[in-house]
Amino acid sequence: MLSHERVWAAIDALAERYSLSVSGLAKRAGLDSTAFNKSKRSSADGRPRWPSTESLAKIMEATGATMDEFAALVGRGRSDVQDALPVQRSTVPLLGFAQAGAGGFFDDAGFPAGQGWDLVDIPAGAREGAYALGVQGDSMLPLYRDGDVLIVEPGASVRRGDRVVVKTVAGEVMAKVLARQTTRQVELRSLNPDHEDRTLAVGEIEWIARIVWASQ
Repeated sequence: MLSHERVWAAIDALAERYSLSVSGLAKRAGLDSTAFNKSKRSSADGRPRWPSTESLAKIMEATGATMDEFAALVGRGRSDVQDALPVQRSTVPLLGFAQAGAGGFFDDAGFPAGQGWDLVDIPAGAREGAYALGVQGDSMLPLYRDGDVLIVEPGASVRRGDRVVVKTVAGEVMAKVLARQTTRQVELRSLNPDHEDRTLAVGEIEWIARIVWASQ
């Protein structure tokens, strides 16, 4: 039976399964870090407050869990998380941002190529062609920290508001938010307010790939 308590317990279990706090799960999904806090689960008058379907969709996308897996968590509860959501690991190539700009590691469409890749395991299944970029420095704070790993899918469609990795013809590699894209130029919003937004002509861009998952 679907209940308020079981749905919230399933969110707790999903966070636990990926070694996250509920705040960490919310941040990974691009939500406010307090979205799943205990205090947000009831309204001011004490009535139960349900998580939105949009929030549920975002946490499943961020972790790689399917609707069936989440439903199993709702049905079984937090204590059975290991049975409800079995481990699924994939190995993808890993490269640092500085290396990514050096050339020789990608084809013209932004898919991994060549030699010299390290490998990293991720808990959710990755599509063919996905790869990992290791965050270096503080240019992506507060969303991504030094040492975080971004999983990138070159073949995934991108739209306004998506977090993306962009490589320029000049060899610069950056993580930004896609603000606007036309046939002539691409406008990118910086993740870190201390770093400027960028507007690039289409001819300056070698490829754009969507960030589909990030470690925290």
